[in-house]
Amino acid sequence: MSKNIFLFSGQGSQYVGMAKELCEKYESAKAVFDTAEKVLGYDLKAIAFDGPDTELNKTIHSQPAIMACSLAAFEAAKAEGITFDGVAGHSLGEYAAMVAAGVVTIEDGFKLIKARAAAMQKAAEANSGSMYAIIGLPAEEVEKICEETEGYVVPVNYNSAVQTVIAGDTAACEAAAAKFAEMKKKAIKLNVASAFHSKLMQSAADEFIETAKTVEFKAANVDFYSNVLGTKLEDFSDMPNMLAKHIVSPVKFTSELAEMEAAGYENFIELGPNKVLTGLVKKTLKGKNAVNIENATTMEKALASLAK
Repeated sequence: MSKNIFLFSGQGSQYVGMAKELCEKYESAKAVFDTAEKVLGYDLKAIAFDGPDTELNKTIHSQPAIMACSLAAFEAAKAEGITFDGVAGHSLGEYAAMVAAGVVTIEDGFKLIKARAAAMQKAAEANSGSMYAIIGLPAEEVEKICEETEGYVVPVNYNSAVQTVIAGDTAACEAAAAKFAEMKKKAIKLNVASAFHSKLMQSAADEFIETAKTVEFKAANVDFYSNVLGTKLEDFSDMPNMLAKHIVSPVKFTSELAEMEAAGYENFIELGPNKVLTGLVKKTLKGKNAVNIENATTMEKALASLAK
């Protein structure tokens, strides 16, 4: 039996209408949104399914909506008999991964993401930062340019061998982006509210940890890969501090993928809106099966691919 790992989407992958088909077809997927709405106290389905974009793209809404969409896809995958040996998420995707791995209940998962999204939105409003995806350079070269740039700008998402996201104060990010442009490399400005996974989010981490301390965490019942460590998490004894650190630390996704490959994972199944992580797997690992599940069509394709 080849090993399957579920990957959960991160911020920026949202779109109006996501998960609607899954909720119409699978009762267990619809139940995810029902649970989310009880915890959040508002109609998440209306924002996720009908928009408008301006509401869905607010951090306070996009984080719970992406998590609900990812867990709806998770429930649909389970309903179709897809099994899994491990989980990982990209940034906020780690919260859906925690629910899937039994680290927290679904109710506590949404309680955490509600607190995280609110704290990050507040921090974003207080600290105007920026993020840019740098394409076509190894991470070491991106790190070097950031170090040489005046002001605060750092690598925050190690996504693939040739894609690293930088974040920091807007002026410093713009200066670094200009240097990359001079090198004839793409520097794509991301449509985000601030500099996530950087020290500009410290106030969010400090606020969020208070909610995290009220939640019961258990050890994962499958392999659980951590953005902060870039490897498998073995010690779940201090999750509030780990999750607070996660808000201000880089996402070491390329390291995680290398560890998954070394552990023998063959099938990488992305659950949630769009297929950003599927693309990163294909760019990073050779000869692996990478598929995504976000609607009825992608479910059919995934089932056919996994049946081979």
